[in-house]
Amino acid sequence: MRKLIFPILLALSGTAILISLGVWQIQRLQWKTAILAQIETEIAAPPVAIPATPDPAADRYLPVTATGTLTGDVLHVLVSTEENGAGYRTVSAFETDGRRVLLDLGFVGFGDRDIALPAGEITVTGNLLWPDEVDGFTPDPEPTGLWFARDADAMSATLGTEPFFIVARDIQPGSPTVPMPVGTSGIPNDHLSYAVTWFLLALGWLAMSGLFIFRTLRPKEH
Repeated sequence: MRKLIFPILLALSGTAILISLGVWQIQRLQWKTAILAQIETEIAAPPVAIPATPDPAADRYLPVTATGTLTGDVLHVLVSTEENGAGYRTVSAFETDGRRVLLDLGFVGFGDRDIALPAGEITVTGNLLWPDEVDGFTPDPEPTGLWFARDADAMSATLGTEPFFIVARDIQPGSPTVPMPVGTSGIPNDHLSYAVTWFLLALGWLAMSGLFIFRTLRPKEH
């Protein structure tokens, strides 16, 4: 029986480690779910005026409302959505209360890149955002104004605005663009699938260990 001590200890310790990793992922799932719920609550709060000096941490997702006019300076960001397919995000400089900010007006299709945007005064309700979409693989923007990711610092330098976005969820009296409001759908929450994977690995480890112990105990045929 001594020869079974190590396999049994290995089976139990391996299973315990894998189960503990699964439990940890369940705890992470609960934490992430609470965070997402908090973000959704913040996104849906009553809108306020744009802060004098918006803070990327404290004011991220802050609901705001502002009235002003588009300047005619427009950039387009290549996107693809489940609802509308491939097209562009339309980003414009927006003048409001003596300020010039970035306004994400939403989606237009490939054939509507040059569609006429509202020329008069509009009231926008949306959320502040500092997108984190640029990485080492993101191509540089093209001279035609086509971008491949939203970059608050670079776009604000190009359009001469403050370095943050208002991402519209409602535009009055209206816009030909389709708003793509801020939400939590793009924030990954894969902890449940990770937990299931660890629990299945624990079950597999236990099954293989049991099979090994069974074969070790089985009398050898002569």
